[in-house]
Amino acid sequence: MRRDAIRRVVIVGGGTAGWMAAAAISRVLGEMPGLSIELVESEEIGTVGVGEATIPQIVLFNQMLGIDEAEFVRETRATYKLGIEFVDWLRPGHRYVHPFGFYGLDMKGIEFHHFWLKGQALGQHAPLDDYSLCIVGGLQGRFAHPRPDQPGSPLSKIGYAFQFDAGLYARFLRRRAEGHGVVRTEGRIVDVERDGTTGHVAAVLLQSGQRVEGDLFLDCSGFKGLLIEGAMEAGFEDWTRWLPCDRAVAVPCENGGDRQPLTRSTARGAGWQWRIPLQHRIGNGYVYASQHISDDEATATLLVHLDGTPLAEPRQLRFTAGHRRSAWVGNVVALGLAGGFLEPLESTSIHLVQSAIARLLTYWPNRRFDQREIDRFNAAHVADYVDIRDFLLLHYRATERDDTPFWTYCRTLEPPPGLAEKLAIFRANGRIFRNHDELFTETSWLSVMVGQGVLPGDYHPAADLLSDDETLSRLHHIRQVVADTASIMPMQDDYLGQIGCTLHHAGIRS
Repeated sequence: MRRDAIRRVVIVGGGTAGWMAAAAISRVLGEMPGLSIELVESEEIGTVGVGEATIPQIVLFNQMLGIDEAEFVRETRATYKLGIEFVDWLRPGHRYVHPFGFYGLDMKGIEFHHFWLKGQALGQHAPLDDYSLCIVGGLQGRFAHPRPDQPGSPLSKIGYAFQFDAGLYARFLRRRAEGHGVVRTEGRIVDVERDGTTGHVAAVLLQSGQRVEGDLFLDCSGFKGLLIEGAMEAGFEDWTRWLPCDRAVAVPCENGGDRQPLTRSTARGAGWQWRIPLQHRIGNGYVYASQHISDDEATATLLVHLDGTPLAEPRQLRFTAGHRRSAWVGNVVALGLAGGFLEPLESTSIHLVQSAIARLLTYWPNRRFDQREIDRFNAAHVADYVDIRDFLLLHYRATERDDTPFWTYCRTLEPPPGLAEKLAIFRANGRIFRNHDELFTETSWLSVMVGQGVLPGDYHPAADLLSDDETLSRLHHIRQVVADTASIMPMQDDYLGQIGCTLHHAGIRS
């Protein structure tokens, strides 16, 4: 074994981020000679559970861990997710869905939406949503796994994710991690010891007097950033001017209302409300700007818009949108909320943990900690946050709402240059570009721009390779195929029942 190899990994904090890291590292690197992984957490310290909804990348993460999907869905009381429905964002009474998967069918070497835009110009006003199987099926409460063996069917292009109980997911991953040799240590950290020569963290000291040494420390301590900020003073980039929401109130309630495999985001007077339906309950929360509404008013607004009886007391959360200027400093890497926070409007919280873990595995260090690789890690970390920030800001900036001071502020704020360029190019010619391997695809940008009322003045000239009649005929055919396919998809609840899930409906507490 090489002398400078990392031998002792210490994960500070449990929750979703900590146990995702423990499960992934032990799965991928657990057989490295001499490697030990220890996770330190305290049952006295609660976790922030705002991130119950996910995006399709979670499927790949679970597969990497060798997780059986049916077992995972049962153990975490998960439901499936085909997209996010946005209600009242463009204007009160308006709604659209940001789907996973794709719209329609690309033709003549160009994206489908250019033919849809041409159809709009020809008077065919069917909404973009009608061309997405994830939307049409999802709104009917249906779900099916993708069928790559049927390349000619819309089923081949279904994308899906999950909505689950984050606490149960952490426990599920803990069992797997401990099965791969991860050691959990209970205790509250009261001090951090640093090496006088390198400045690296040498050990964390627990209230019990125990000293936990490590070569590499992963900070999963939440907003506090116990190591990355408290010890290493990484600094924080504050994005409140672009994303003014700084608080949330969350409460679960009994199941009620529809059973669609969709996360729902409903715009409110000073922010937005999430609705995440699980097998046993619905997760709800109001993300808001404290400058525009009081905590009591926000709580009252949330409670009056629940689908069922509350199952707990409302819980208040405070946060600042932004990121650590450096997520990796010395021998400390921040994951999850310790690395930054962006509101869960597009369900990216858990993905940011997953992305950072994958990047850490790519740049797995030795005890020399090459600064060039650390710099690349940090640059990619910032790029992730910038990409997501701009996409979130699109929802706020592209709106017609002027009914409250909050929405007037959002509608009139100056967008960052990257978002401004995307909007200008799309408005002109319907073109969507990505500068690099951004998280959100062309389909995602299309969905939200159109859904938020950003409509192009033109379409790709190659769309005229099809005659007007042929264009309208193909559009009609695609809509019909999508509708017919959706009608034969099973209902999500039936699908869950087939894999052994026990559902709790209105009036039944779990």
